[in-house]
Amino acid sequence: MALLALDNVTKAFGGLVAVKELTFELDAGGIAAMIGPNGAGKSTVFNLITGIYAPSSGSIDFDGRSLRGLRTNRIAARGIARTFQNIRLFAFMSALDNVMTGRHARMGASMFDSLLHTPRQRAEERRVRERARELLKFVDLERAGASYARNLPYGSQRRLEIARALASDPKLLLLDEPAAGMNPREKDELIALIGRIRDSGVTVFLIEHDMNLVMNVSERVTVLDHGEKIAEGSPDAVRRDERVIEAYLGRADGAA
Repeated sequence: MALLALDNVTKAFGGLVAVKELTFELDAGGIAAMIGPNGAGKSTVFNLITGIYAPSSGSIDFDGRSLRGLRTNRIAARGIARTFQNIRLFAFMSALDNVMTGRHARMGASMFDSLLHTPRQRAEERRVRERARELLKFVDLERAGASYARNLPYGSQRRLEIARALASDPKLLLLDEPAAGMNPREKDELIALIGRIRDSGVTVFLIEHDMNLVMNVSERVTVLDHGEKIAEGSPDAVRRDERVIEAYLGRADGAA
C-alpha cells in the first residue's frame, strides 16, 4: 500500500483550475520530487496534502486513511510535516526554541499542566528540549541553539526549518523549494541532509527548480504543467521525455 495516494484530485479557484485530475502514489522510504514550470500547480498540491486547501474533487489518502476534512494540525499529527517556499521561522526566538515548537503535535501536557507547571509538564519539556538538541545536531546546527533564528545565515535558516519539521516525528516530509537562494556549498550540504533524512526512515517529497539537485537525490519524479501530470518516472526517463522538454523550453527549442 502506498504511503500517499492522490486519486483524480482537482482544485479550482473559481474559473481557474490549478490542479486537474491528478493521480499519483508515493511509496514509503524513498525520495521523490515534483517539478514543473512556474505556475504549474506544485505548491497547490502541497497545500492540498497538508489541508491548507480542500480538493474540489478527488481523494487524498495517507497511510491507508483519508485526509478529507482534516485540519492542518490533525494532518501533522497523522505524520505529515512540511517546510515552505518562503522561510517561516520565528525570527526573535532561538534556534532551539524554534525546533521545540515543532514538537507541539506530539505533546500531551494540558493547559492546566502548563499553568501550574506540574511535574508532568516539566518532564515533557525536558524531553522536548533534548529532542530539539538532537535535531539541531542532525542538521549540523548544534552550536547555533542559542542564536536568534533571524541571525543565522540563509542556508542555516533553511536547515533550521527542516529540523523544526522533523520535530513532529513525521512519516512524510514535504520540502517546498528547499534549495531556493542557496549557494553551491549549501546545496551540497542540503543533498547530504536529505539523504540522512531518508536513511532515518522518513519519506521525502520535494518541489524544486534546481534540476541538478532533483536528479541527484530523487528516485522518482512527477512533472506538472498547467496543473496536469505530463510525465512520471525515474529522473533519467523524465529528463528525456519530450513533453517535459517542451514544457520547460518550448516547442521549437524542444524539437531542436
